[in-house]
Amino acid sequence: MKNLLVIKDDKKKLTKLSSFTNVILVGLFILCIIIYTVIKLDYSFDFSVIAKYKVKFINGYIMTLEICIISLFISLVIGLINALALKGKIIFFRFLARLYVEILRGTPFLVQVLFFYFIIGEAFGLQNKFVVGFLILSFFSGAYVTEIIRGGIESIPQSQLVTANSLGFTKAQTYRYIIFPQVFRRILPSLAGQLSSLIKDSSLLSVISISEFTMKALEANAITYQSYEIFSFLALGYLVITIPVSLLSKWLERKYFYES
Repeated sequence: MKNLLVIKDDKKKLTKLSSFTNVILVGLFILCIIIYTVIKLDYSFDFSVIAKYKVKFINGYIMTLEICIISLFISLVIGLINALALKGKIIFFRFLARLYVEILRGTPFLVQVLFFYFIIGEAFGLQNKFVVGFLILSFFSGAYVTEIIRGGIESIPQSQLVTANSLGFTKAQTYRYIIFPQVFRRILPSLAGQLSSLIKDSSLLSVISISEFTMKALEANAITYQSYEIFSFLALGYLVITIPVSLLSKWLERKYFYES
């Protein structure tokens, strides 16, 4: 038994050493690429541009966070309504929900941004770009949330619905007390992953001149031409949000993992 414990400890040490070594190698590889691009472009760094335009970056960052938070809640409502419509008995709403999901998931987000802004927005007189931005992002993300919730509902065994029906539960009570509590636990990791995608997708709103983080970075770059510093800072800004969300998603996957 003692020898077995020693072997396990040695394996753990080797695994940690191997992981550390690979992290160093990956870091060196990335560093080599950066050094090569700097030498090749004969680039001179000036990170003072970040401090000079910090107010512009902060305002854009706040705008991005506001759009993403509002879009997240609206997309959850859209996803829930559409998932229930897909599982409902009214054929019209079922087909409407399916058409919405297929169109929004089957077309590029950039195309949707342009179509919504220049056609739908103009037709309905939507002039506020902030409102247009979070509506576009909400409808796009809502299609994916719909499929996440629908998949969660379908993962619940049919026997539970039969049992609830035999106990006298109404359909609304069945979903409220039996289905949704289980579905919520199961879809949490996927919803966290969708939040990460939503944050990254918000950068495309810059094409319609919404003053979010990416748009502010493009404006600063057009003035200074310090592309390396500005776009590196831009990437870092998104990573500050998305990495914690990705870690949360992985933690939720481990916590709420279900054996199949």
